[in-house]
Amino acid sequence: MDEKRMMLRHFLAALAYRTQKALRDAPEGFGDFKAGLKVRTPHELVRHMDSVLGYARTYLIGGSYRPRVHAEFAEAIADFHGVLEDLARHLEAGTEFQGITPEVMLQGPFSDAMTHAGQLAMLRRLAGCPVAPENFIFAEISAENLGMDQPLPVSPDKEWPEKL
Repeated sequence: MDEKRMMLRHFLAALAYRTQKALRDAPEGFGDFKAGLKVRTPHELVRHMDSVLGYARTYLIGGSYRPRVHAEFAEAIADFHGVLEDLARHLEAGTEFQGITPEVMLQGPFSDAMTHAGQLAMLRRLAGCPVAPENFIFAEISAENLGMDQPLPVSPDKEWPEKL
């Protein structure tokens, strides 16, 4: 596997980590939290992240992608992680890019999904249950772990303004 593919796989692992950090220990009903008019709920955001990455995968395998609609937030989260894992498998296997470069994959759909992980964290704050900041340089992120079971922060901030 070349260095660009390794970097993309690691980026997907960072996305899995940051998404789960934003969702871990969220209060019941967080998936349906409405921050305001025309603002996606966390459930809608995760489905959109699934869609963005499923779309990215079409640049490796062709076809089209439509994420499933789930009544349960947990099922949408599981689908999102499934798409992450499948994308990473194709990167590792050397599946050829079709009509896109690794750089454009990173600047487009991968970065879009990471932006939404940040929005999930912001929604946690707006919902009154902020996520503790951490020094991500020390986070235990592994390209081998793209699932929901992500490690706890190694270096969380001890003091932070929003701490309840």
